[in-house]
Amino acid sequence: MSVAEEMHALLTQAFAPTRLAIINDSAKHSGHMGDDGSGESHFTIEIEAAAFAPMNRLARQRAVIAALGDIVGQRVHAVAIKASVPEA
Repeated sequence: MSVAEEMHALLTQAFAPTRLAIINDSAKHSGHMGDDGSGESHFTIEIEAAAFAPMNRLARQRAVIAALGDIVGQRVHAVAIKASVPEA
């Protein structure tokens, strides 16, 4: 299973999102610090879930990082997180 697939599974389980996109940005960072050559070092996560409603932006980002466990910081160098709630 790729890192992106693993992140998708973990986030789906944790938040039951109405929308989830995991974009691999690693090619844009080739040769930069944190590029380990795996092709899975930098990601953008766009997630929309009702579970984020009571949280501010920082709490949402922390919740996403917590749900990903050891992936961020150990197996992935960087993630950009765009977490939102579904529009009514």
